[in-house]
Amino acid sequence: MTVLLKISSMTNPHYNSFTNRLLPGVLCIFISVTGYAQKYTAVEGVITFFSAATLEDIKADNRKAASVFNAATGDIAFSIPINQFQFEKKLMQEHFNEKYLESEKYPKSTFSGKVEGFSLNAQGVQQVMAKGKLTIHGVTRDVEIPGTIEVQTGSLKMQSKFMVKLEDYSVKIPKLMWQNIAEQVEVTVDLTYKPQ
Repeated sequence: MTVLLKISSMTNPHYNSFTNRLLPGVLCIFISVTGYAQKYTAVEGVITFFSAATLEDIKADNRKAASVFNAATGDIAFSIPINQFQFEKKLMQEHFNEKYLESEKYPKSTFSGKVEGFSLNAQGVQQVMAKGKLTIHGVTRDVEIPGTIEVQTGSLKMQSKFMVKLEDYSVKIPKLMWQNIAEQVEVTVDLTYKPQ
């Protein structure tokens, strides 16, 4: 582009003054459009956790997660309302919110970090790694979470599966319940993102 402008300005003396007036506006529009097309918001999907314990398996789904992803920089952020996890048993949902995750005191779980290994121009499923800070139950820890991103027509599909050790986040399980709840739970992320 610079070479073209120099050649044009040599062939047309009025071109240089016109370019000086027009170019900043065009560049601003181009930068805005480019940045805009690189930012994605989660529009649908589910966060699931699964606990395999001695006496019973426990599973809960949350379809209220909010997430934004900047494909140009790799920046990603999640916010998950804890009280929106839905359980098969109502009593377990109450215990989860009142005794274990204390959702009134700690209403959200969040993640903020960067996705490494992703290219918007690559085809197929890409293996990626999200590195950043995960906050659960008011405790924040540095984590590395493996996953995949697939570029689809007009959207991105992001998936991940990882383990969370409850004691790392000060989640206390009563001794009477140790056979019902595992010491670590499997978290599955399955989200579809669309451009903002």
